[in-house]
Amino acid sequence: MNDFRFCPRCATELHSVHDGERDRLRCPACHYTHWNNPTPVLAAIIELSDREGRLLLARNAAWPGRMFALVTGFMEAGETPEEGIKREIAEETSLQVSALHLEGVCDFQQMNQVIIAYHAVCHGEIVLSPELAEYKLLAPQDVKCWRAGTGEILAQWLRRRGHEPQYVELPRR
Repeated sequence: MNDFRFCPRCATELHSVHDGERDRLRCPACHYTHWNNPTPVLAAIIELSDREGRLLLARNAAWPGRMFALVTGFMEAGETPEEGIKREIAEETSLQVSALHLEGVCDFQQMNQVIIAYHAVCHGEIVLSPELAEYKLLAPQDVKCWRAGTGEILAQWLRRRGHEPQYVELPRR
């Protein structure tokens, strides 16, 4: 769950304490508490306005197998979620955003993340960053969703547009 073992202030080993709500890591020397708050992650349902409304799904170069999903990335300090997802889309695909709409927020507890998902209407030439191995352009009715996090947000997006989502089973880890 957590690899945080030493205090970032004084380097003393942290100890687990129960604070009335849950177990937390606390430094016995300086009383620093590691809150282990979730990390905000941004995700984009990318619709290509210049390609008949097709959706872009990408495969991360670090992923095993051939799973395609939404473009995602970490929100950085000093940016809004909207600025962050526009930056991530540009960095990972070279596409420009012409319209952006918040689609939903979900938790991804396995990674201690909160995912903020947007529908982004984009245009331009697709040039992938080294982070992404390949992409697919699919008509909305041909997209297969996954039963977790961003897959459920994508399914809701499809339903609002009159498409009953199809699901694919994720491989077990």
